[in-house]
Amino acid sequence: MKKLVVLVSGSGTNLQAIMDAIGVGYLKAEIMLVVSNRKDAYGLVRAENAGIPTLYFPLKTYKDAGKDRPEYDADLAEKIKPYAPDLIVLAGWMHILSPVFLDQFPKRVINLHPALPNYFIGTNAIERAFDAYQKGMIDETGCMVHYVIPQVDRGEVIGTVVVPIYPDDDLPTLETRIHDAEHKLLVMCIINVIIHDNH
Repeated sequence: MKKLVVLVSGSGTNLQAIMDAIGVGYLKAEIMLVVSNRKDAYGLVRAENAGIPTLYFPLKTYKDAGKDRPEYDADLAEKIKPYAPDLIVLAGWMHILSPVFLDQFPKRVINLHPALPNYFIGTNAIERAFDAYQKGMIDETGCMVHYVIPQVDRGEVIGTVVVPIYPDDDLPTLETRIHDAEHKLLVMCIINVIIHDNH
């Protein structure tokens, strides 16, 4: 059974998709720990309700103490290491992880991003895609799962899904369609990575 650690910053709908896939036996894995940098992240509640260990680990306390990002990343890595994860899944994690963290888990950290490769890098990707559509620049968007490297949303792509944008879409309908696609893609990519795991 492969061990997962999932990092979330928000409501945890992608975490829920992973939990559901495990629950029905579709995904042969176990979530060892759910980490959030936000105390009010509903993803922590989802994990607690499922009996999964949680860790609230805010960056703010480090900043307030005058510590830098690499110190936070190093300590976060140390917190995760005892769980010996085969894969660390960033499922709506809103922090950029530095090499100090990533080097501890080579090619074992994957991220979900709500845009296609090389499009709408960084935050607010769905809003920016919708804006580009309204300006006639694109007629579709999508989501991807990729390996995490220090450059944001630039790592090797594991899988993508194209999501069309329709003339009667507004931002909420597009967001819903992308999130539905994300849930399926993330689970499929985790399975894919686990199957081809060589370490």
